[in-house]
Formats: sequence, C-alpha cells, structure tokens
Amino acid sequence: MSSYYDRSNLNRIPDMVKLAQPAAAAYLAFEQEAYADSEVLPVRTKELIAVTVAHVTGCPYCIDVHVKKFWALGGTREEIVQALLVAASTRAGAVLSHGTHALLAYEESEPGEAAAGRQQASTAASDGPECFC
Repeated sequence: MSSYYDRSNLNRIPDMVKLAQPAAAAYLAFEQEAYADSEVLPVRTKELIAVTVAHVTGCPYCIDVHVKKFWALGGTREEIVQALLVAASTRAGAVLSHGTHALLAYEESEPGEAAAGRQQASTAASDGPECFC
C-alpha cells in the first residue's frame, strides 16, 4: 500500500456500489439531485459549499474532487479562501458556543447544594438520551 490518500483509490467506488446496490443507488440518486443546477443555487455555488464542507469533514478526496469541479466552473482561489475562512470561523464559533456545555457539565459535577440545584434544573431541561458518540 503506497499511501492512505491516493486519488486512484476512488476507482474502487464501483466495487463498493456493487456490494450495496440498493443503498448505493439511493445515495447516488440523492447526490445527483443535490448537485443538480437549480434556480435557487447554481452548481458553482454548490461546489463552493462542497469545498468548504470537505474541509470541515477533513476528506482529502472530497477536497480534491470538489476543488477541481469548482475550478472547472470558473471558481477562483480567492473565493475558496474566503469560503474557507467563513467555514473556519463558523466551526470555531461552534466550538466556543458548545463550550458552554462543558462548563455546565463541570458545574454539575461539583459537590454542594449549588451544584445540586444546577444539576436538577439541567436534568429537567433535557430529558434526552445519553451521548452515543
């Protein structure tokens, strides 16, 4: 095996499609519809979105494929960098705002009456399932 990321690995996708026909067909139909040109969003814009999402998810294959598609549609490096800065800022903002959950969880772990009161209020507010990640 030469390297983990090798663009030629994408040539194996048809092999995977054959191993899960119904699910693969559904996914490919969804992908085709999602990337179809529309009056709402042109394909060029959709590809720029895909470039930024590929960076957020960290997929080198998607980065490569979608940057090339965006370039073919007339996209520029400047647009990519601007979009990446928006994605980076949004991702950082999400980490920061979700940090409030870390503070709450920490405070719920503290002993004492104040912590017990906070824990009771927090439990009443979210009766959802435990984390499954």
